Amino acid sequence: MTKKIAVINDLSGFGRCSLVAAISAISAMGSSPCPLPTAVLSSQTGYPSYFCDDYTDKMTIFQQEWEKLQAHFDGIYTGFVASETQILHIFEFLDRFQGENTFLLVDPVMGDNGCSYDMFTPRLCDLMKELVLRADYITPNLTELCLLTDTDYSTFTQIDDPSLLSERIKALAHTLIAHGPHTVIVTGIHFKDPETGIAQMGNLSITKEQCKMQAFPYIGGSYSGTGDLFASILTGGIARGDSPDDLVRLAATFIETAMKDSAREQVPANDGVNYEPYLWMLTRKGDIS
Repeated sequence: MTKKIAVINDLSGFGRCSLVAAISAISAMGSSPCPLPTAVLSSQTGYPSYFCDDYTDKMTIFQQEWEKLQAHFDGIYTGFVASETQILHIFEFLDRFQGENTFLLVDPVMGDNGCSYDMFTPRLCDLMKELVLRADYITPNLTELCLLTDTDYSTFTQIDDPSLLSERIKALAHTLIAHGPHTVIVTGIHFKDPETGIAQMGNLSITKEQCKMQAFPYIGGSYSGTGDLFASILTGGIARGDSPDDLVRLAATFIETAMKDSAREQVPANDGVNYEPYLWMLTRKGDIS
């Protein structure tokens, strides 16, 4: 039977991000995404002008209607949360639909490059900390990991040794694993290869038992929706039984391929990456190499 994944995120008409990315990737990987929109936007917020219809007050209506259907979900995936009220609605949703056999993946979108986003109040940050402790899998970047653990981001900026960097990140992740998620995947870690000096972009997968860095040469640039694609690929792969290590490799390869295509075509960063021609890469279970 096709598995169902509840996806709680916003829907943007342009930008190839959030629900658009999730629906594409999860469907390609064989599961049925069930979107619960937190907002509907004409385009993602990086564009100079956009329209936004806030769906916060409709989230409970979606939940009530799904309860009437006696819906069951094999997985739940949450992305960007815009307000304290939204995250409280998510807690209510989890109380109803997060069963014993329902995994929860939380992408704690909170900030980047050492800074939290402006809308992230201290209260919202505290609620996000509560949410990640209910998750099975979380996908923070290094900034978000620091926010979740009340750690000074600047302590990482002067670390040149990749092994030491991994050990420090692992220690932070274990403080979360001790209280909730069994897998923490820290994304977008920048460092230089100590032998070649080539800039690398790495993703560190951490459990209680292991810590594994998977890195690729950093090709530069930043496109809308790549983080959403990464978390969506993990969600779709977990649902079909892939290992997290294989999924991290698959997601990185898929996104790198789409970014190279976008760079060749000179796609504006706000438009997201040309991932559509490469969705076939996601249809094969396990490592594609």
